[in-house]
Amino acid sequence: MDIISTHALPRPLIGISGRRLRGAAIGAPHGFADAPLEAYLSEYSTSVLHAGGLPVHLPMDAVPAELVERLDGVVIVGGDDVDPRLYGQTPGPFTPLIDPQRDAFEAGLIEAAISGGIPLLGVCRGAQLLNVVRGGTLHSHLAPGEGESHGSYAYPRAHRVHEVRTAPGSVAQTLYGETTRVNSFHHQAVDVPGRGVVVTGWAPDGVVEAIELEGLPAIGVQWHPETFGADPVFGWLVAQAAARATLAASATQNIA
Repeated sequence: MDIISTHALPRPLIGISGRRLRGAAIGAPHGFADAPLEAYLSEYSTSVLHAGGLPVHLPMDAVPAELVERLDGVVIVGGDDVDPRLYGQTPGPFTPLIDPQRDAFEAGLIEAAISGGIPLLGVCRGAQLLNVVRGGTLHSHLAPGEGESHGSYAYPRAHRVHEVRTAPGSVAQTLYGETTRVNSFHHQAVDVPGRGVVVTGWAPDGVVEAIELEGLPAIGVQWHPETFGADPVFGWLVAQAAARATLAASATQNIA
C-alpha cells in the first residue's frame, strides 16, 4: 500500500529563530568577549517538544530559504523592535537597539515559509514582523500606564494580565475559545494589517493581539505562549507541520 501512517513518520522539524549576541553576555573570558553567540530561549524548544515536534535552532548566517526548504514548520520568536524604517517610520526616543541582520534573516524565513506553505507561528516581535513583511505597519510605541499597559514587566512571565477576544471562525477562536487571558510584554503592536493579514484577536483596549494569513497556515500572537507550558498554539503548529510532512512523504513515495 502507498498509504503512509503518521505514526511511522519522524517528528516534524520545527525551526526556531534566535538572536545574535556576544560572548560577554554569558561571561566569556577575555579574548572571547566579542565572539559571536547564537542565543535561543529554551521555552520555545520545550513547547515544540511537548507538542510532538522536533525543534531545530536556526543560525543567522544560513540562507533562510535553504533552511525552510528542509523544515516542516517555523517559529519566529520575540525580541527587540522591528526596524521602524521597514514600515515607513523612523526610530524614536523609545526605540531600543535595532538588529538589521536579524530583521533581514527572520523576514527571509517568513517569506520562504509563506511561499512554500510551511506552517508558521510568530510570537510577539514575530507577529509584528509577519505583518511588516506583508506590507503592514506597527504602532511604534504604546505608552506604559495607558490602556492595558502592554509593556509592563511588573508580573512574572507566565502571569495572565488581560483578556483577549477572538474573532469567530478564526484559528485563534478554535484554539482559545471566544476569550482567553494572556501575558503582555510589548510596547509595539500591529497597526495597519498587511496583504492577506486578518486581525483575529484584540485586547480590551483595542490593541491587536492575534493575526492570521488568509488561506495559509500562519498565525501571529502578541503574547508569549511559550511561557505557559502547553499552550495550544504549539499543538496547532506541530499538527499542521505533521500533516504537511505526511502529504509530502506520500507524494514522494507515489512518484517513486
